[in-house]
Amino acid sequence: MSLLSTDPYDELTCRNRGFLAPDSQRRLRDATVLVAGCGSTGGAVVEPLARLGVQDFVLADNGTYELNNLNRQSATQADIGAAKADVCARHVTEINPRARTRVDTAGIQPGTVYAMVAACDVVIDGVDVTEPAGWRAKYALHEAAAALGRPVVSGYDMAGTQYVRFYDYRRPGAPFDGAVTREQVEAGATWRLLRQVVPLRVVPVEMLDSARRAVATGEESVSQLVYTSMLFGALASRMVVDVLDGRPVRRHTVVDVHDAVRPPLAALRARLRKPWVAALALRDLAVLERGAGRRR
Repeated sequence: MSLLSTDPYDELTCRNRGFLAPDSQRRLRDATVLVAGCGSTGGAVVEPLARLGVQDFVLADNGTYELNNLNRQSATQADIGAAKADVCARHVTEINPRARTRVDTAGIQPGTVYAMVAACDVVIDGVDVTEPAGWRAKYALHEAAAALGRPVVSGYDMAGTQYVRFYDYRRPGAPFDGAVTREQVEAGATWRLLRQVVPLRVVPVEMLDSARRAVATGEESVSQLVYTSMLFGALASRMVVDVLDGRPVRRHTVVDVHDAVRPPLAALRARLRKPWVAALALRDLAVLERGAGRRR
């Protein structure tokens, strides 16, 4: 420990100096962050926030680790079967034993979500949206945040692309800025809801290919990659700093790892393929939605 400080928090965060102002560090120390969904997206931001200096977390997730989570989530073989929120809480206290974590292994529920959101300064939305139950939980989270005036940082992993959507509910507005309604969420059309909240322009061609395969085969799971999930941790943790400092934050942030490392010719080919693949994907999804409408 440095001889200049007897405060373990100061020692933990001393290498932030020069990049984070003292007032910014104090705000991180005093803030409470709700992480809703502690899997590949939400779970990726827990450790960066703890290392930046956040000391109060509310961690909500009703899932447990499975072997197929380990390709991207911060867990080990020993964690299989353990509650994701519990493991994330352990990671926080292993980094900073003085940190405080409140865990809810029931996840986001209508009866408790308002109290969770009311207790925090910023919401990290990593709620899974691959099934209708996830969308209902996600909508309840945003509904509470909009009602209580809490900003939300929401992430979507798509192949090599991380799309981060910032909802500044400190200004009055509807959940999801009106892009979806409760009635649409209750209808349970997950692909349609994704199309309404994720602009087609940010969806990479690889994700469109994957969506077409999922529609054709009836797959319910969505492939995800570790470096894309880790991007959310980096982007969202910086956004939390700016939100707490009162600085403006972009509504839409997009980083594509694949495009960033491709040679120029390969990047051009991917861009030229996208309109064609997008048209096919939209056609396939329209057929799927018509079939679902007839079954209802």
